Formats: sequence, C-alpha cells, structure tokens
Amino acid sequence: MPLLEPDPKALRAGTGRAPAPDRVTDRSAGGTPEPLRSELIALLGADKVLWKVSDLVRYASDASPYRFLPRVVLVPEDLADVSAILSYAHDNGRAVVFRAAGTSLNGQAQGEDILVDVRRHWTGTEVLDDGARARIRPGTTVLRANATLARYGRLLGPDPASAIACTLGGVVANNASGMTAGTTRNSYRTLASLTFVLPSGTVVDTADPAADEELARAEPELCAGLLGLKAEIEADAELSARIRAKYTIKNTNGYRLDAFLDGATPVGILRGLMVGSEGTFGFIAETVFDTLPLERRVSSALLFFPSLAAAATAVPRFNEAGAIAVELMDGNTLRASVSVPGVPADWAALPRETTALLVEFRAADEAGQEAFESAAQAVVAGLDLVRPAASVTNAFTRDAATIAGYWKARKAFVTAVGGSRPSGTTLITEDFAVPPARLADACRALLELQSRHGFDAAVAGHAAHGNLHFLLAFDAAEPADVERYDAFMQEFCALVVDRFDGSLKAEHATGRNIAPFLEREWGPRATELMWRTKQVIDPAGVLAPRIVLDRDPRAHLRGLKTIPKVEAVADPCIECGFCEPTCPSQDLTTTPRQRIVLRREMMRQADGSPVETGLLDAYGYDAVDTCAGDSTCKLACPVGIDTGAMMKDFRHRGHTPREERVAALAAKNFRVVEASARFAVAAADALGERVGDRPLQALTRLARKAVRPGLVPEWLPQIPGAAARRLPPTTRAGASAVYYPACVNRIFGGPDDGPGLSLAEAVVAVSGRAGKPVWIPEDVAGTCCATIWHSKGYAEGNAVMANRIVEAAWGWTAGGTLPLVVDASSCTLGIAEEVVPHLTADNRELHEELTVVDSLVWAAEELLPELTVTERTGAAVVHPTCSMQHLGDERQLGVLAAACAEEVTVPDDAGCCAFAGDRGMLHKELTDSATAKEAAEVGSRSYDLYLSANRMCEIGMERATGHPYRSALIALERATRPLVRRAPPRH
Repeated sequence: MPLLEPDPKALRAGTGRAPAPDRVTDRSAGGTPEPLRSELIALLGADKVLWKVSDLVRYASDASPYRFLPRVVLVPEDLADVSAILSYAHDNGRAVVFRAAGTSLNGQAQGEDILVDVRRHWTGTEVLDDGARARIRPGTTVLRANATLARYGRLLGPDPASAIACTLGGVVANNASGMTAGTTRNSYRTLASLTFVLPSGTVVDTADPAADEELARAEPELCAGLLGLKAEIEADAELSARIRAKYTIKNTNGYRLDAFLDGATPVGILRGLMVGSEGTFGFIAETVFDTLPLERRVSSALLFFPSLAAAATAVPRFNEAGAIAVELMDGNTLRASVSVPGVPADWAALPRETTALLVEFRAADEAGQEAFESAAQAVVAGLDLVRPAASVTNAFTRDAATIAGYWKARKAFVTAVGGSRPSGTTLITEDFAVPPARLADACRALLELQSRHGFDAAVAGHAAHGNLHFLLAFDAAEPADVERYDAFMQEFCALVVDRFDGSLKAEHATGRNIAPFLEREWGPRATELMWRTKQVIDPAGVLAPRIVLDRDPRAHLRGLKTIPKVEAVADPCIECGFCEPTCPSQDLTTTPRQRIVLRREMMRQADGSPVETGLLDAYGYDAVDTCAGDSTCKLACPVGIDTGAMMKDFRHRGHTPREERVAALAAKNFRVVEASARFAVAAADALGERVGDRPLQALTRLARKAVRPGLVPEWLPQIPGAAARRLPPTTRAGASAVYYPACVNRIFGGPDDGPGLSLAEAVVAVSGRAGKPVWIPEDVAGTCCATIWHSKGYAEGNAVMANRIVEAAWGWTAGGTLPLVVDASSCTLGIAEEVVPHLTADNRELHEELTVVDSLVWAAEELLPELTVTERTGAAVVHPTCSMQHLGDERQLGVLAAACAEEVTVPDDAGCCAFAGDRGMLHKELTDSATAKEAAEVGSRSYDLYLSANRMCEIGMERATGHPYRSALIALERATRPLVRRAPPRH
C-alpha cells in the first residue's frame, strides 16, 4: 500500500447495529461465484464482466421498492455480445434481465441471475427525413434524443416525467407515456420500426422487407405459434372487443394483446408485442420513431381549486378547449413540493383540500396561441378558483421560466413526496387509469382507501387521460407494516377493476408488484393467452422471469427493500436515478444513486461483516476518489440531494490529523504555495521543452505509486506553462469593479497555440475599452476561493481560506460598494456560495454585503453593450462548465460566443469535464470517461474557436479533443479590438 493511503475503515459505521433482514449475506461477499465468473470472462472479456460484491450491490436497486442481488452484471458492447449472452443463458439454464436507466418503478430492472447493462454502450441518435423520423439506440435518454430533434423542430411522442434519465429502450419496453402522450402519442402508436434480439439470439429488424421471410426460416415454430394465437383471438369476437376496449384508456398491464389484432404477420405481431413487454420477449437494440412537431408557442397556468372534486370537474372542459396537458396535484402533493428549489414557500401552508391543475396549450404560431388562450380564458371564467397563498396567480403565462417552475414542481411528485417520507421507510409508487369521466370519483375513493389503511393520502397524475399516481410509504422491515401494504393492495385492485373497470397499470408497466393481480384485471382467458405468448417466444424462460407473469399471489411482497438511515444529506434519496446522466463517473465507476445504494448496504450489514469489508475496500476509489465533486447531481435531483457533498465529507473522514494540519498550514501560507506552484509549472514546462513529456510523466507516476494517487498529480502534456509573475497594472481610482484573477489563472498560463494576451490582460483591456475599467488589488497573491480545500475535504484549511477571501474581498470592494468580478466560474461559485457555511458569524455579515459577479456575466451584461465587434470568426463551440450550471450563467457564455463567431454550437453531450481543479491529474481516467461523448461530438467537425470560462476545464477539454480551449473573454477582447486604419500609400 502506498504511503498516506486512507484507511477504508474510516467510513465504517461502527454503530453496533443489528443486521437488516434483507442484507446481502456473507456467502455473496466474494462476488460472482465460480465457474460462472470465469466462463463469462472467457466468453466476453474481463472488462465486460462486473463481479465484485460492490458491483452486484450497486446494480441490485432501481427506482422501485424492490431489491434483488444479481449473480453477475454484464456490459455488452454490441449485438454479438448480446447474442452470446443469450446463447450462454439458454445453454446453461440461466435467466437474463436487461437494465438501462433503472428508473423503473416496479422492479423491472432487477434480476436474480444475469443482469445486463444496456445503457453504457448503447447511446446515439440519428435524425432521418429531416427530423420526421429518428433512429435511436436504447441507452439514449428521452431528454438527449429530444435535444437533437429540437434543432429540426421535432420531438418524441412519449414524454415521461423521468425524461432526464429514462432511456428509449426502457420507454418502449414499458410503453411509458407521460404528461401528454395519452393513448395516441405513446410508443405503441409512434414507433415506426425496431430491431430486437429474440431469446434464441435471432435478430429481427421490423423495417426489413425480408424480415418475415428470414424469421420464418430461422424460427418456424415461433411464427406458427404467433399466427395460431392471432387466429384464436380473432375468432373470439367478445374477446377481441374486450381487448380493444381495454386500450381506449391508458393501459400497460400485461402484454399488448391488441398486437395480434393490429399485426398481419409474425414480424408485425412481434413489433407490437415488444412494446410494453418489459424485457421478457427480447432485447430492443434499436428504435425508429415517427416524431411529432415541436410547437414552441406555449401558454400554461397553475390553477387552484377549493377541492379535488372541483378540479376534476374542470378537466374535461380544458380537454375540449385543446389543452395538450392537464396535470393534477392534490394538497399533500403541493405542500411536499416546497422541498423542490424554486417552488413557492407559502405552498407549505396550503389547506389539505386544495387541488391544483397544471394546464398547458401549445401552438405552432401566434394565431394558434391566441386562439388557445381565448378558449382557455373562456373555461377559466366559468370556474370557481381560489387563491389560498400569495404566490398563487391563477393566470395563464407565456414566461418560459415560470412555466418551467410549474413543471418542475409537477414532475417532482415522486421524489418530493417520497423524499419527505419518514426516515427508514420504503416507498412504493403506483399508477392506474380510469375512464376520464370517472376521475373525480376515483380520486375520492383512492384518498379514502389510503386514509383507511393508515397511509398519507396524496395523489397526482395526468388528469386529461384519467391517469392517477399515488405513493405509499411503509417499513419493509416490519412484518405488520408489510401486511398493511398487502391489505391495501388487495382492496386497491378490487376498487380499480370492479368499481371503475380501469387499468391497474397505466404507464409504469406491470412489474413485480402488479404481476400477481394481472388475472384480476384481464380475466383467466386473456391472462392464459399472455402465458402462452410468453411460451411461444421464450420457451426456455430465459428472459426476465416473474416480472410480468407470476402465479405466486404474494409475489408483490417478495424482495421488498429496507431503507436504513444514512448520512442526512442522502437519507431522503428514493433511488430514482435522475442524477445518473449528469454524473461524470457514470461510465467509469459509480453514480450518485449507486454511491448511496452502496452506503445503505453497509448500514444493513453487521459491523465488520465480510460484505461490509468488501464494500468498504471498493468504495474508496469507486465512490469517493472518482467523484468529481461537481454536485451537478444536486441540480438533477428534484429534492436537491448533493452526493458530491457527502463524498467530500468522506474524504475529510479519511484524512489523518497530520494531513489536516498540513492542509491548514498550506492555506495559512498560500502566498508561498502559490509562488512555488507557479515556479514548479514553469520549471516543468522548461524541462518538458528539453526532454519531452515522457520523463515528467514517468517521474510523477513513480511518485504516485510511492505516496498516494490521490495526493500526487500526474503530469499531462496538456498542462500549459506558467502564468506571468506580475498581473497587468491597474488603478483603483475610477474603477467600475474589483477584478479578482483566480489563483488558477495566476499559476497557469493560457493555451500554447501562439502569442496573445493573457486572461488577466484581456479582462483589463476589454473592460477599459467598454468604459468600465477594473482594478486588481495588489495583495491578491496568497488568496483563493477555498475550493482547493473544500473539494478535498480539508475542513480547517477550508475555513482559513474561506474567511480570508471574504475579509479581503470586503476590504477591496469598500464594503461591497463595488462588484467583485471573478475570472473562473468555479471560483465565482466558491466565493459566492460555497464559502458561506465555513465563515464566522461576523464574516457571514460581511459576505452578505458582497456582490460577486462571474466574469461571463460582467462581460455579457456590462461590457458587451458598450463594445463594437470588429472581427468575427466563422464557428465556435462552447463548453459550459458545471459551475456555470450552478450559477445559472450558461446563457452568458453563449452570448459572448455569438459576439465572437457567426455560428455557435453547444454540444448536446456537454457536461462536467471532471477535471475538477486537479482531479483530472489525480485520476485522468475520470476526465477521459466524462468527456468522451462530448469530445466525439466536438470532433465530428471543425471549429475556429473553442471556448469556456475556467482554465482547468479548458485544459481538460483540450486533453479530450486535441483543440486549444480558451476563455470567452480572451475571444471577446480580440473580437472587439479597434480596427487599425492604415494611411493610404504616397504616390
């Protein structure tokens, strides 16, 4: 072990706790057993087989209340791998479950044998027919696909609330719909074709004209079986009519039996059956969707009613007026939503009876929008609305920010209500549908049923389609509480089926919790046809057993997960997975959800158990070290869980008292540290010029092995030379702002691609040119935003520097009378927000008087209006940093880029580069993984400018793309230089 390596036991809970009933048992401590492990490694290669106990645990949970430990996790790269896996499973009597985003709410993404990750290597969107269609790989999120289609004025029909995280493979496999899809815009109706792999390994492309001929040759018994079932169903007029009737409302319970009525051939039937089959019929390798027009003229209102019945009565009126969405939120849902950033705080005091409808109209043009707004106002005029809080307006708006706030509150139903549940309770999310005309009765009946069984009554849903959602929280470790849940489910299913003739699953798919009740809804005849369909397609039962079909009447009670208490910042997590697509380490080690899942399993274990030891041994690198600490997970999480903050705290716990003292000493003497760092960079650069980068890389790698990879950076060829020792001269008199060059820009120089002004010189020059000169204090050396210590978990050093910078800034700005302009977005965030918890009471008061402005905002809003652009280049690509996302100034980066270039591109795959100060030098594989997709997108064409606004992020992106990134302010200075008029030649 290297010197100074942190002790994994530092994170051991050590509480003497009793082991949980659903803990991973000691026999799984060694991970995947033999010979399964070695056989699969021989089949696929070691890099595609995840076998450690930590791997199995992190994949054992999804967004559902269930937890099943797989025997092994496989990560295939192509169809050949998938076919090999299915062939192996068939030959060895194994079961296979496919998992993409793991946002499923009913346990569909969990398996007890072979679990296959089909997200990591299965992303990509190809636009067809100028946007009319799109070919999308199954690991692509709905949000990512729609970002590409938006350039063509198109979008997908399905729009689930989890669009930020859920993938198209899962959307199709569950027929997930969402806010606006209803029964006409879902996958079943908008899927043009798909390519899938059957359990036998046969690949079928439904768009291939020869598909039926090839399938008949490869799978004659399957074809005959499907056609036989089709004939049987069509011969039964009563059954056929019942099937058609079941799909007049939203329904994802069981298999799509109407596929037998809609499909004329085996391939046509399979095309329909694959939708909503939950991975039990095959692997969806590719989808082609018919897209829909993106109507950009949007008018929305959040309307408040005195009761649920009053709100439900209004729904059909808005439907008739042409609303694309009518979403319902009851009083409990509204009150819980105050935990979501941006939701008005006064909702917390709303009366329990209050109900709100989020109503939205979308139009292609101004005339259409005005017509919809007129129709909407006519409806509103006849309603009895209330204003139970000052923030309530009951008015339609076109303001995009306001509308986004409404939808953020609505989409956070599961996480906001679930996040406010009692600590230690398991959350179950149910959805069902009734004929829309019965909506009010169904709401009342549901709330009465919840109350009678002792559950907090809360309901929300897609009211326009009669689709309601509700949550149940109970303690899965208490048998009496589990029986209470069971009693509720028995009555609930009877209520939906017998009283309302509804669907037990409207859009979440059958899953494990409704499988035992399938026959209750469909009856024995249709249910038996579903079993026979499964037998025809998957006779060996290889794919996803017990997920759609299960004859065990208590199957919904099997595998319920306990939720042990963990660190307060993460305890509200319901494991929804919304955080995962934003995480820089998602394709390298773990995601925020998985970090919490692993921590919870540690808490299920007895102290010192073999499983806990195995988890702790892996957690240091997989979770703590490879967390970029960018906290974009907090932005994606509807309740703002900051897993990055938890990892920083874990880093702190791993420090020895000596390390903390050394870090504090470095903070107290940072002027010397800064000068030494600049000298070291200059010396390394000079040495690199003479002997090349390889000796420097070899030397630092040797030091990393001897000391600790988390302490010693690795030399990278992209590291620039040192910054100038002296900052450009400025004067305080007449200054419009105080300019604070971040320490990273005082240590590292700019790109080594030619002469030009430094960032500090550019900021001073362009500010003066705009008539708003800035002043650089003479004593900035030795100060820092404290992010260096904050990100590494050095508490005392963080406090030292946080208080120093605030005291200095207060003095520089004359008590806050001048703005403090900071030239690195991460440092702006550090000074503006992250230092606050570490300040003394007196310094918090000083901080409140400061106005901290990012240089992007300063340039876009204060300088650019006063400047004349004299030279623009052709095309620019920008890299918005994670700090910009936190600060909300991504738009200003685009504004500056647009001033410098005729064409500006923000990559669809832009995300945190994970360079994170020096983390990209400590764990370069993290940045390589985090930037891979964005770099591929950037590299698909050439640009004249590569712009960002943080030096270390620019280094990271240069490493990823091979192109020199620079600050947008350097580009702005160059673009606004006055033209030099040459005197005419003398004759």
